[in-house]
Amino acid sequence: MGLIVGLLVIWAVLVVLGIVIKGLFWLIIVGAILFVATGVIGFVRRKAVR
Repeated sequence: MGLIVGLLVIWAVLVVLGIVIKGLFWLIIVGAILFVATGVIGFVRRKAVR
């Protein structure tokens, strides 16, 4: 679970950096996609354990 949370934090930081630095719009897209994918994987794994 700690790995999933760590990855979510990293992806959120990438999205914020993409917003702050105007020339890095692609970083917003990549960070958002990875954030959503990690969240879904974490949700599915948590549900499968129960």
